[in-house]
Amino acid sequence: MRPTIIDLLNQSVEKYNNEPFLWEKTSTEFLPTTYLETKQQTHVLAAGLISIGVNKGDKIALLSEGRNAWIIGELGILHAGGINVPLSIKLEESNDLIFRLIHSEAKYILVSGSQLKKIRSIANALPEIKKVIVFDDQPDYEEKEISLTELLEKGAEYQKKNPTDVEKRAKAIKPDDLANISYTSGTTADPKGIMLTHRNYTANVEQALTLMTIPPSYRTLIILPLDHCFAHVAGFYSFMACGASVGTVQSGKTGMETLKNIPINIKELKPSLLLSVPALAKSFKKNIETNIKAQGPIVNALFNFALKLAYSYNKEGYNKGQGLQKFKKPLLKLFDNILFSKVREAFGGELNFFIGGGALLDIDLQRFYYAIGIPMFQGYGLSEATPIISSNGMANHKLGSSGYLVKPMELKICDSEGNELPNFEKGEIIIKGENVMAGYYKNEKATAETIVDGWLHTGDMGYMDNDGFLYVVGRFKSLLISSDGEKYSPEGIEESLSDNSKYIDQVILYNNQNPYTAALIVPNKEALKRYVLKKKPNLSWETAEAKALALDKLQREINQFRKGGKYEGMFPERWLPAAVAVIGEPFTEQNGLVNSTMKVMRGKVEERYVDRIESLYSSGAKNIDNPENIAALS
Repeated sequence: MRPTIIDLLNQSVEKYNNEPFLWEKTSTEFLPTTYLETKQQTHVLAAGLISIGVNKGDKIALLSEGRNAWIIGELGILHAGGINVPLSIKLEESNDLIFRLIHSEAKYILVSGSQLKKIRSIANALPEIKKVIVFDDQPDYEEKEISLTELLEKGAEYQKKNPTDVEKRAKAIKPDDLANISYTSGTTADPKGIMLTHRNYTANVEQALTLMTIPPSYRTLIILPLDHCFAHVAGFYSFMACGASVGTVQSGKTGMETLKNIPINIKELKPSLLLSVPALAKSFKKNIETNIKAQGPIVNALFNFALKLAYSYNKEGYNKGQGLQKFKKPLLKLFDNILFSKVREAFGGELNFFIGGGALLDIDLQRFYYAIGIPMFQGYGLSEATPIISSNGMANHKLGSSGYLVKPMELKICDSEGNELPNFEKGEIIIKGENVMAGYYKNEKATAETIVDGWLHTGDMGYMDNDGFLYVVGRFKSLLISSDGEKYSPEGIEESLSDNSKYIDQVILYNNQNPYTAALIVPNKEALKRYVLKKKPNLSWETAEAKALALDKLQREINQFRKGGKYEGMFPERWLPAAVAVIGEPFTEQNGLVNSTMKVMRGKVEERYVDRIESLYSSGAKNIDNPENIAALS
């Protein structure tokens, strides 16, 4: 059987009728919506959409924070035969929104009250839009706008007169019909619209559930944006298939207020499982460490001792407690009772584990969460694979790996000529399965380059071990090439430079068959200012001498990876940056250099700083205290 998303909902309603599916907090507490109520609300919304003219195959954009209306909105679109075009609320630039709305040929938009101003500001550029449905009641409405309340009233009225229409429309949906057109972040050119079918989603749910069990009693709080298909599959569709329940973060008046609600909502909802990305994982870890330090030097020292003990006992998870390590178990149990269990209370006290996706999780982060008793298991996937390809889980895990492969799915590791490689040899990860996208919308060239004979070329580099675990080590397509033609991945070096130096925030390495590797570095200016103040208290930061001292410190931080340095031998010296351009502003979503999953977009950084990169290969560029770098620290 190849079910649709509609089949998935119907099967769960039959089994879990009056059990909670959705949790939402709009005032003082989280309130549940049952599976049956979800279906009923979905049908009313779908009827409303049909009543205003939505036809099978119409594209309907959805721009909103995570909430019940988002999930019921998508289900309503699908029941009406439509295709959801989920949009990130982080799209600030009107060009980004306009491109997606025009390219997808969206005819309708579902939008929250707080996002409405973005749509209003570009309304004149969207003549094809027939109606804008606003989730939150407004004091007044512009042309083409109607409230969700009014749409639901129209839906209820329509259902009275045409009681079987929604069922008929929903039954006509086939597994290979599109469910979503989900746009990439567009790291080099225009964003690509990833076409995902109903079967892509239901197949990936089935595949994901071969890696882990989700009991009906499980709850999750979806802290990732709902427009991302990781939140779709690992979040609400996998939980829906198992009769479990999902909550969304309470929306604040601002993005910052919503972020502050996350730890509060976690404590209130007490999730059993959370989905995370590295940026959130680091933020949670930082908060834990800050709270421990606040309890004084004795507690802090005890906590760090307990961590080291847990690291040595746990190893990579699958091999924990072996040999003499087993004698540490009683002491670890004591530390768990007096320390780690208290830390877990901050996550509601019922959290069993995290699943990490979106980017590679640092192994030290994985060890930290494993030690405190809430493992953060690395997963791997990409939107073109709907998205889950592999994950670690309670039953099968190796810290540092990207996990066990979902089933059924084929995977091979290939070199640049397309030859399949044996275990432990690095190459491009290529997969085949029902989770592979239908293609890129209106982009046959990119589709043909990405899907070859049914095989999806991920563009990621990795290898398999003998136990069936996948290791993802970077981008296959973002490999740097030295002048002698040797290819190497920059990600590990970039992460090590920023993770091991408090003076370096972000790094992008560059080498396109050049004589040496160059680097664009975003420094931590405040840390450098403190360093200069400590070294020369009477020296003003505004002077060239102070800047030169700071740049010298940056150079010495890089040299820690060279011969005689603290991290000597971690990477071949010829891959380390020989020339550095200091960048005055961080790479962020606001300046278009970081995507919605917090990955720095290499292509866009290179494009933005093409002149600085060029200057890194001119004479004298290897001297870090050059005028451009001094100016960047101002």
